[in-house]
Amino acid sequence: MSSEQPKIKAVFFDFMGTCLDWHTSVVQSLPPSIPRDEGSKLALEWRRQYFIENQQRFQRNLHPEDIDITLARVFEAVLNKSYSEYTSHFDIETKAQLIKAWHAQPAWPEVPIAIRSIQEDLGLEVFVHANGTTRLQLDLVRSSGLNFNMLFSSQLLGLYKPNLEAYRRALQLVKLQPEEVIMVAAHAYDLRAAKKIGMKTVYIHRWTDDVDENMDEVGKEFDVFLEGMEQLPATIARL
Repeated sequence: MSSEQPKIKAVFFDFMGTCLDWHTSVVQSLPPSIPRDEGSKLALEWRRQYFIENQQRFQRNLHPEDIDITLARVFEAVLNKSYSEYTSHFDIETKAQLIKAWHAQPAWPEVPIAIRSIQEDLGLEVFVHANGTTRLQLDLVRSSGLNFNMLFSSQLLGLYKPNLEAYRRALQLVKLQPEEVIMVAAHAYDLRAAKKIGMKTVYIHRWTDDVDENMDEVGKEFDVFLEGMEQLPATIARL
């Protein structure tokens, strides 16, 4: 029996946080009357509560909801509970612009080079595999300038990550086996699920995400732990 390792053929990327700097887009869209530091904290708590909301929806086995609706509902809850002193700063139009900010995010500086190297130097296919809507992903590809072979959203797959079937469905569509694919994400819950079905896992640490995780523990869970994507192509080549 051959002990040769399966050849890696593709990389699945989580999108927001992992590849894209959502924080800058959101903070820049907040009213300038809100102090920058406070705006940053508000944005981080909004993002944190969004993940909690998504996890609750996943646990209740609910069908994926349009991310714009989820974000709007969570923002109202965060604003009213923790930042009520700023409620007067947000009218209907301002809130609508905030939701639009999630549709126009820049890539982290090193990401375009890393993804292009994975495609051109390593000859691998690259896919987005992320919660959210297809419209959101199309908008983010345009705003970030990143190129992928295919975009898989929770809307398209009909399942939230970390439902294991969400990963299996995407793999079936591209006719790849789990051991032929690397999952790259800045979210431990995402990689834990990918690992369960047999995918290689690369954790990208971003200061904007996984704020409730213990990074010392996360660093031990997955195949690779990286601070950014500068070394991602070389790391994938070794895997």
